[in-house]
Order: sequence, then C-alpha cells, then structure tokens
Amino acid sequence: MFNYQHTNLSPFYTSETSYLSSIPNTDYGPNPFTIDISNATINNDTFRTALWTGNNLQLTLMSIPVGNEIGLEVHPDDDQFLHIESGHGIVQMGKQMNCLDFQQPIFTNSAIFVPAGTWHNVINTSDIPLKLFSIYAPPHHHWGTVHQTKAIAEADSSTNHY
Repeated sequence: MFNYQHTNLSPFYTSETSYLSSIPNTDYGPNPFTIDISNATINNDTFRTALWTGNNLQLTLMSIPVGNEIGLEVHPDDDQFLHIESGHGIVQMGKQMNCLDFQQPIFTNSAIFVPAGTWHNVINTSDIPLKLFSIYAPPHHHWGTVHQTKAIAEADSSTNHY
C-alpha cells in the first residue's frame, strides 16, 4: 500500500489545495506533479507555456486572443490532444496543407485529437480568449518554452525542433 504524503505540493496549491492565481513561467517536468488543470488553463494569459515536459509527453497551456488562431501547423512525429477550457471556435484538419477537409466547431470541454502528420489549426471565434491545454506525445517544444504572444512563437526558430 502506498503512503501518500503532501509534503511536496506544487506551488499552485495552498495547504487546503486551493488554486493560487498566478502561474509561474516554469516547466515542472520531468518531476512528479499535480495541478488543477482547469484553473491553470483559465488563468494562463500566454500564447503558449510548457508547464510539464517529460521524456515522452508534454503539457502546454495556451491562450488564443479573440479573432486569432494557433496557426496552420503539422507535427510529423507527435500526436496531440487539445482540451478547450473556455471559449469556442473551429478546428480544421487534413492530410494536406491545402486540403483541410475536417472542420468542426469546438466549445468549452471539447477534446481534439490530432494524429501525427495531420495539418491542423484552431481558430478562436468567440468574444473572449480561447483557453486550452495541449498534450504532445512525444514532447514538441523545448523544456521551459514560454511564448507570450503568437508573434514571439513564430519568431522562435527552436520551437519546432525538439
């Protein structure tokens, strides 16, 4: 039987395990870690923050401004899972960059599965920032990646070379 102790709590929790509002821009991987993922995602204001990076998996938080998008991309070797925490939009996917034949509306609590090698984009069509978290397997971004804005993410030449 396991002996669960609460001596090594994440800085996101007080002793009563309530969420603290500020999210430090740090990567907690590959150490054991727990978090209220919904609150962390809702309170994230960066375009992308790598919150946990392990050898085989990565968690990022994203905030997509009103009227903006993640941007059309493909990850040849990474499967990706996205979960919408607030807002709504459209997800587009396809086998070719110019043929996004899968298009679906997405809402709060939508889960999106993107197979490796699939072109995809998420567009925010709501009047609030689209808040989501993304899981990559294997990791896609360098450990500790923080992109305050999409422009910074696009200028980061290392972002797609994990």
